[in-house]
Amino acid sequence: MGKERSGGEKQKRMVVGVVCNFAAELKLLLTALLLLCTLVTLLQFVPSRFTISASDLRFCISPIAASPSPSLSDTQSDDLLSSGIQRRAFHPYGAAAYNFITMGTYRGGPNTFAIVGLASKPLHLYSRPAYQCQWLPSNTKQNNTNITSSLAYKILPDWGYGRVYTVVVVNCTFSHPVNLDNSGGTLLLHASTSGGGDSKFNLTDTIPALTEPPGTFNLSLFTSKPKYDYLYCGSSLYGTLSPQRVREWIAYHVRLFGERSHFVIHDAGGVHEEVLEVLKPWMELGYVSLQDIREQERFDGYYHNQFLVVNDCLHRYKFMAKWIFFFDVDEYIFVPPKTTLGSVLDSLSDYSQITIEQMPMSNKLCHSVDAAKRHRKWGFEKLVYRDVKRGIRRDRKYAIQPRNVYATGVHMSQNLGAGAKTTHKTEGRIKYFHYHGTIAQRREPCRNLVNSTDINFENNPFVLDTTLRDLAGSVKKFELKMIGSRLYNTRQ
Repeated sequence: MGKERSGGEKQKRMVVGVVCNFAAELKLLLTALLLLCTLVTLLQFVPSRFTISASDLRFCISPIAASPSPSLSDTQSDDLLSSGIQRRAFHPYGAAAYNFITMGTYRGGPNTFAIVGLASKPLHLYSRPAYQCQWLPSNTKQNNTNITSSLAYKILPDWGYGRVYTVVVVNCTFSHPVNLDNSGGTLLLHASTSGGGDSKFNLTDTIPALTEPPGTFNLSLFTSKPKYDYLYCGSSLYGTLSPQRVREWIAYHVRLFGERSHFVIHDAGGVHEEVLEVLKPWMELGYVSLQDIREQERFDGYYHNQFLVVNDCLHRYKFMAKWIFFFDVDEYIFVPPKTTLGSVLDSLSDYSQITIEQMPMSNKLCHSVDAAKRHRKWGFEKLVYRDVKRGIRRDRKYAIQPRNVYATGVHMSQNLGAGAKTTHKTEGRIKYFHYHGTIAQRREPCRNLVNSTDINFENNPFVLDTTLRDLAGSVKKFELKMIGSRLYNTRQ
């Protein structure tokens, strides 16, 4: 009896030990079963309009899954037909380019949005991809009519210069304002290939383009006075830039544009540590914003995705500036003496876009009078010879009143609103001096000293032009007043 009792106790202890050893696994299994039952129960109460499309699933798993290869069932093989013809099979793998890459999404009004991004250029060149916009309110208690959708139209503003990718601005216009109650919501972009790339499939990617958290929609933005009178949208900066040339350019233009101005600089790899030190004083004063856009180099577009950057800047600051300027950091805007930038633009206020005439300056020729002290003079102070060759069409730069513009380019916009006007007749009122290539030279630019008022150099005629040289003293005093002497030791 004693032996039987002790044997029974051992069996009980064995059973208890097994249960204890697998307690964690049992808890996990029971929890999973409970969650599964709960999910099945909740799905019974979900409205029938709620569906999960293949594109939605593809969007969910895209961050962790590579492009799927054809399954064995889909893979075809070469066949020899009864007619004696051999039918060949083709096996697609991977993807050559993304359907759509978003950079930014911005409101254009209570019922309009602009989505700025890149898309496959061959897809747009040889097919007809389609876009549709949808607004999903955060307030799930709203009825079905408040979940609105809109057909969208696309703008291709890069004039065909795209490479693997082209720039696309998608305009979404709804039949009525969305999120007026400020409860928040999400703008979805449905991007369809329409059979482009593979006519067997019409793939649609659902992209969450913009989310407005509750309480963040500011309706007054579209009717209030802009924060800035003048805003500069810079193109992509890349390469080894000269800190001294950047220093001169920013001091000159902050003085010209005035207190109610702002400069948006886009760093595509050109803002190295020394250039950043030049920009920091103006960033601290609120005149400069620096955006790191180096990630865009992943996507092969035109000229460091220059068209993408300027269109993003346009829509990002569309309601924050009265005028937006587009030109480069080796170009200097000039208005005649006894006028101001404000007075000139006021006289052109009937136009939504003005183009600006170029004054091409030599990037090598300096006057011999500066020979001994040229290392201490600023670039636009010593490069004083202007190219006067005739019969050449020279690029113009431009400024726009952004509320009347849907998309933009590098040298002008071709997408103005209805009734908006452009003028090219600005000679004598405003122009820009172009010191081509000097921004990328980290050496003394004066390579040829000239003691003449005109010269023929490298088969081009040049004349002495001291227009900007005469302003150098005032610009230097302005810089000293604004930021002190902290940039005195800036290198070429």
